[in-house]
Amino acid sequence: MNILAPVRRDRVLAELPQYLRKEAALHVHKDFHPRVTCACQEHRTGTVGFKISKVIVVGDLSVGKTCLINRFCKDTFDKNYKATIGVDFEMERFEVLGIPFSLQLWDTAGQERFKCIASTYYRGAQAIIIVFNLNDVASLEHTKQWLADALKENDPSSVLLFLVGSKKDLSTPAQYVLMERDAIKVAQEMKAEYWAVSSLTGKRLSSFCCDIPAYLASHSYNSSCAQ
Repeated sequence: MNILAPVRRDRVLAELPQYLRKEAALHVHKDFHPRVTCACQEHRTGTVGFKISKVIVVGDLSVGKTCLINRFCKDTFDKNYKATIGVDFEMERFEVLGIPFSLQLWDTAGQERFKCIASTYYRGAQAIIIVFNLNDVASLEHTKQWLADALKENDPSSVLLFLVGSKKDLSTPAQYVLMERDAIKVAQEMKAEYWAVSSLTGKRLSSFCCDIPAYLASHSYNSSCAQ
C-alpha cells in the first residue's frame, strides 16, 4: 500500500496569492471567493472542481521552460542545458483550503522540428504558461504565436493564461523596466497574468507557481457552484 508523503508546507495554500502587477493580473482580490471557501469547508470535492489540473508550458527554444519547472518541482538549477525532445512532465501536489490539488506540468519542446509532436499534448489544458526570455525581445513577440497554437487545442474561454518572463537575473534594472512595459501590454492583450522570475535564484518562482493551483481551484469551484 502506497502512502503519499504530506504536502510540503510551502504548497499548503490558505490564502489567495497576490499578483505581481495589478494591471496584468487575473484577479485583484485579497481572499478566495466565499463560494470557494464554503465549498472547500464542506469538502464537496465530488461535485466541484477536480483534483488534477493539466498545465502546459510553451515558448521558444532556450527561454528557460525546463529550468523553471525543475527549480519549482525539484529546487534544482542545471546550467548544462539540454533541449527537451517532444514533451516531459512533472507532477506537483498542493493543498488549497484543505483540499488536495495536483498539477501536471507539461514541458514542451521549443524547437520547430518537435512542434508537431509537442502540440499533440496541448489538448485538455486548464492553464497555459507562455514563457519568454526577459533579455530577448523576439521571444516576447513569439509568445503570441505560441499561445495561438496552444489555443487551437483548447477552449479559450475555459483556460487560464500566464505570461512569464524568465532569466530576470540577467537583466539590468534599466533593461527590465523597458521589457516589463512591453510584456505587460502583451499580457493585457492575451488576458494573461504577467510574472517575471529567475530560475537561477528562484526569485518569485515559488510565488508564481503557487498562484496557479490557487487560481485553478478558485476558478473551478466558482464555476461549479454557479451552475
